[in-house]
Amino acid sequence: MEQVMTDNIRPRPMLRWLWLAVLVIAVDLGTKAMATAWLTYGQPVPVMPMFNLTLLHNTGAAFSFLAGADGWQRWFFVILALGVSGVLVRWLSTLRQHETWMAIAIVLILGGALGNVYDRIVHGYVVDFLHLHAGGYHFPAFNIADSAITIGAVMMIIDMFRNTSSHNDDGDAA
Repeated sequence: MEQVMTDNIRPRPMLRWLWLAVLVIAVDLGTKAMATAWLTYGQPVPVMPMFNLTLLHNTGAAFSFLAGADGWQRWFFVILALGVSGVLVRWLSTLRQHETWMAIAIVLILGGALGNVYDRIVHGYVVDFLHLHAGGYHFPAFNIADSAITIGAVMMIIDMFRNTSSHNDDGDAA
């Protein structure tokens, strides 16, 4: 009985990485506030040959998915992101001490998701301002939160291949 109680209250060491999610949120919201204060909506400000700062408002999801919907998508994406965030925190709490790479991936996604949730709740849209373009092609504008989500997702994919490779090298999986 005592062992069961000890397992339920033991510290979750990987939760210590939540500071990184807080940092992502702070940098994201800070840069969005600066972009909103300093940029004129829809007017590109060239920074480098293939990079502009362009203030845009995205009522949809990634790449403006569902941006043209009647408004229901705002709360749908808020609820979805909060649900996924709960799952991510739970997953983070189950990681072992040596799973640092995955912990960082999870908190990057978590911080990005919560940064964009803040925008959806407060503004009704996500503030985007980073704008890449080349040869007449324009990549959809994005923000720091989107970047953190993307980096975290790529890290998860890399981790998946690293783990698959190590199992095959050990002869554990065929």
